[in-house]
Amino acid sequence: MRKPILAGNWKMNKAPAEAAEFVQALRMKLAPYLAQVETVVCPPFVCLPAVADALAGMQIGVGARIGVGAQNMHWAESGAYTGEVSAAMLNGLAGYVIIGHSERRQYFGETDENINKKIVAALAHGLIPIVCVGEDLAQNEAGVTEAFVGGQVRAAFAGISPDQARGVVVAYEPIWAIGTGKTATKEVANRVCGAVVRATLTELYGEEVAQAIRIQYGGSANEKNIGELMAMPDIDGALIGGASLKVDAFVEMVRVTAAQW
Repeated sequence: MRKPILAGNWKMNKAPAEAAEFVQALRMKLAPYLAQVETVVCPPFVCLPAVADALAGMQIGVGARIGVGAQNMHWAESGAYTGEVSAAMLNGLAGYVIIGHSERRQYFGETDENINKKIVAALAHGLIPIVCVGEDLAQNEAGVTEAFVGGQVRAAFAGISPDQARGVVVAYEPIWAIGTGKTATKEVANRVCGAVVRATLTELYGEEVAQAIRIQYGGSANEKNIGELMAMPDIDGALIGGASLKVDAFVEMVRVTAAQW
């Protein structure tokens, strides 16, 4: 059984002191559930040291800790890339990194090729990539979700070995549901996660590897709908936006997920 993974994407919210206080509150309330649910917080770059320090030493059991993730990274080791952060710079601060979020694609021009290079670099430095894929409203209404999302998955995993692929997390985020309050029905979300994302991974790597890769749903996931989403067989977690900025909401989502695992 794939261990569920819930990751909170804070986006451009919280300063370092506030972030440290927030995760201190989280660490106590989440403690009973961390053995059942892989739980990650992804603060802005400037908050990573404060969050890492606040969570240092928190180890309840094997795998029972709150993980820390970055929201982005560059594929180069170093160089003249003003404003960017490399995978090597995240060493000791983060164990995960979100790659290819729709907002990065939309506002900052990230391409499938660049996203693939970031995944390769993240894996080379021992980071767990959370790779985002998803269609916009026009593509959804045009009925091209399968072709578009499948193409994103193929491009993301180009040159990635089967052993490496096992450690990648894929987040299916229908763009039309991000920050809009709209959520894909549990049936639609499960169909895309299974019949599109996992089916494409099966084409690339075979059934055994594809079944080992965890696929999250993202897009207005919250404490009210997490139960029905996590009940779906091909949804292995959630990439959470706004709800992850509230201690009680995020804790409740982890609690519900742990109860179903």
